[in-house]
Amino acid sequence: MDLALISNMRERVGHDDDLWIVGDFAFGPRANHAGYLIEIFEQLPGARKHLIVGNHDLQPTLDLAWDTVTSLIELRDGPLKQANTLCHYPMITWNHARRSALQFFGHVHNNWLGSRNSVNVGVDVWDFSPVQFEDIAARAQDLPPNLHWDDVEPRK
Repeated sequence: MDLALISNMRERVGHDDDLWIVGDFAFGPRANHAGYLIEIFEQLPGARKHLIVGNHDLQPTLDLAWDTVTSLIELRDGPLKQANTLCHYPMITWNHARRSALQFFGHVHNNWLGSRNSVNVGVDVWDFSPVQFEDIAARAQDLPPNLHWDDVEPRK
């Protein structure tokens, strides 16, 4: 699986790109072995590598040479350059949620694709490949609205 993921990343992530791992970089018995993690990490494509910390990201993963390590971040992307929020966990609301911003998450694997404004970007639901903003925004349009959206973000 590791080899397939790295191969898929190399096909989609350019030399000058930023690679964002939205949590759970490594899982299982090898996730505690620094040597194995370094070997995998050094094969990742992209100019800069960022980790959004997930529940399975143990200290050896956190110690890798990431450009950034954080639990949550807002990144401007898309035609409107809206501040999209990346967090390992799905969120029901976030900053700029009513201003066309999306939330990208993982954590739930293939149990839920997300909703119109909060999209699962985990490799489990993207053919084990990384995705770009355009892919995520297109999928968001086909997803249903979150059932609780108006409870937490009433329209003004």
